[in-house]
Amino acid sequence: MTDVTDDGLPDALPPFAELVLDLTERIPPGRVMTYGDVAEYLGQGGPRQVGRVMALYGGSVPWWRVIRADGRFLPGHEQRALAHYGDEGTPLRELADPPRVDLERARWDGREISPNSPHGRD
Repeated sequence: MTDVTDDGLPDALPPFAELVLDLTERIPPGRVMTYGDVAEYLGQGGPRQVGRVMALYGGSVPWWRVIRADGRFLPGHEQRALAHYGDEGTPLRELADPPRVDLERARWDGREISPNSPHGRD
C-alpha cells in the first residue's frame, strides 16, 4: 500500500514521474521539449502520460520547458510562462496570435549543449 500525503498525492513518486521530472530539470534554459518529445526520449509513455505527470507533479521543476506540440503556452499559465521565456531568451513566434514558442529554434533533442553556440546549437 502506498502512503498518501495530506494533499491526497502518493508519498513516493511513481518511477515514470521521476523520469519525466528529471528530464524536465535537464532541459537547458531557453530550450523546450514537447510532451511527445519527452515520452519519445524516455522510450515509454506518451504525450498524455507526460502531461499527466506534469499536471500532478510539475510545479517543482521548470514546467514551462515542456510544452504542447503546437508551441502554445500552458492554458491558464500564459503570463507566467511568457515571463520565464523572456527571462531565459526562449525563441518565440511573436507574430502568432497568441504568441507561441518557436519550436524550430527552441526545441531541445536531449543532447548535451555546447556552451559556445547560441541556444546550444553546434
